[in-house]
Amino acid sequence: MSENNEIEAKIILPKTAYSQLYTSFPVKSDFKQENYYFDTNNGLLKQAHISCRIRLFEDHAEQTLKIPGKNPIQHHYHQAIEINDDLKLEKAQNLLKKAEEKGKITFTGSVGDYLKKHFGSETNLCLQTFSKTHRILAQGPQNCELTFDDTKYPDGFEDFELEIENDNPALIESTLSLLKQQYGLVQNSANTNRAKIARAFSHRGKM
Repeated sequence: MSENNEIEAKIILPKTAYSQLYTSFPVKSDFKQENYYFDTNNGLLKQAHISCRIRLFEDHAEQTLKIPGKNPIQHHYHQAIEINDDLKLEKAQNLLKKAEEKGKITFTGSVGDYLKKHFGSETNLCLQTFSKTHRILAQGPQNCELTFDDTKYPDGFEDFELEIENDNPALIESTLSLLKQQYGLVQNSANTNRAKIARAFSHRGKM
């Protein structure tokens, strides 16, 4: 189990800008992941500004809650407390299979403990949507890590995103400023700080 304070800037990019950026920096890691999102059918977690997911990698998995922080240190970028439990890949796959067969899922671990404490043991969480991401982690300016996500959704929609996650908001700001100057990135309300779960719900199509 881990718990950390996540601060990140997120920008959806045109495909050409995305390709130019991710090929401009040394790659640290390159992998694929599947993201499965859960909520009650009446959106109880969404109302509380909480997201719940199971994420599959090639040889392992994890379950995660993102919850609002009580005392955010900044208000310019997306910030949340992330509660995370590591899972064996087979266990995560079995959980997803049961969620599909029974129409609901029961979380254990620290994620399950939080849900039970704040929402009760009878809360029925169901698989609502998913996304599949090709993720590249790169070494960006000022030694700041950059995350490049190419994500596809159930209805066939695809988008391209830059994330800059760091516990130092000033470093995020200066790194983003450098990228804007060098690559002409443009930020607006339509492309900035849009959570992947929200995009997955917008493009969920048929489950």
